[in-house]
Amino acid sequence: MDRKKLIVLLGLAGFIVMADNWVVSPILPAIAKSVRVAPAAAGALIAAYMLPFGLFQLVFGPLADRFGKSRVIIGTLAAFSVSTALLALGSSIPVLAGVRALTGLFAAATMPISLALIGDVVPMQQRQNAIGSFMGISFLGQALSMGIGGAIAFFLNWRGVFLLYGAFAALVTVVLWRSLSTAAEGETRNLKAPVLRPYLSLLGEGASLRTYLVILFEGVFLLGSFSYLGTVLSERFHLSFLAIGAVMTAFGVAAVAAGRMSARIAERLGRTRTIAAGLLVAAAADGLVVAGSHSLLVTGIGVFLLGFGFMTAHSTLLTVATEFARAARGAAMSLVTFAFMLGGAVGTQLGSRVIGVTGSTAMYAAYGAGLGVLGLLTLPALSAAARALAPAEETA
Repeated sequence: MDRKKLIVLLGLAGFIVMADNWVVSPILPAIAKSVRVAPAAAGALIAAYMLPFGLFQLVFGPLADRFGKSRVIIGTLAAFSVSTALLALGSSIPVLAGVRALTGLFAAATMPISLALIGDVVPMQQRQNAIGSFMGISFLGQALSMGIGGAIAFFLNWRGVFLLYGAFAALVTVVLWRSLSTAAEGETRNLKAPVLRPYLSLLGEGASLRTYLVILFEGVFLLGSFSYLGTVLSERFHLSFLAIGAVMTAFGVAAVAAGRMSARIAERLGRTRTIAAGLLVAAAADGLVVAGSHSLLVTGIGVFLLGFGFMTAHSTLLTVATEFARAARGAAMSLVTFAFMLGGAVGTQLGSRVIGVTGSTAMYAAYGAGLGVLGLLTLPALSAAARALAPAEETA
């Protein structure tokens, strides 16, 4: 099939998964009120999702390498559609948490296996542009999720959020199923693919280990920063959910733009410098969030630059990682997503504690400093990975 169409379809799958990932937070009070529990008790829904989402990143990679990436994407997305819609029927926290755990389990496959499939079917010369476009569409779902969820919950109710998300996911599943048969011809498959050995090999080699560590800390500081943008906008400027969603759209728009531009930036600067530049732009974005305590415009520019810096760095890191294990790309990309989401979980939790003690301004100052240091350390840390990748680009 046409590669551009494949990227768009995979991006739409990533869009709904990332939107679902973040949609519970803004509608948590409505869920708690509906099932007659305190909002803190309803917070179990978030933990119930994140644990299987993180752990099963490491399961689906080897399965996709063994049985085929297209099959795994379609099968798990279909199950994700059903479990998401079933959430609308839940009437107690234990039931909702159980279904939410299933949703997280099936959602875990979409991002890493889509990236691995792109690595299989898109030549190296066009791969970063393809990955950037895919990630941009996907993270637009994350950026819009608070506004989308808030709007649906406002005009319908929280159950309508999951019904509509499930219906959209089912539609994307059907279109992918009808379209992926030709894409499957270019993907690698190994019925004897090992489960643990690829992970041990990836973590045992210096260049790939350093890359995964950069991705881990990128998740800590960058996803940690993103997690509290809605809270900052609400506390500082008393915006509604609809207005918060509109401002945070800037993150998604910037991510899409950076995804399309990152390949050209990498051609001029080199991949290692592009990663460092993206992290430093994100550091500057956190600085603007700190400086914009009384200015919605300055804070909004910070939101935009955070999206641009994130996608510039992350799409380049993903492009590098696609070449670490060509025969086991599913495992390689699953480890990327696991490291990034693990970092995000740590960063979000640490950020919550910092905010509780010193406030959001201090948290963004600290995370901005962390991104700046990480950007500077990236240059020596990833130089070996860049050199290892050069022969692959010449023969691609």
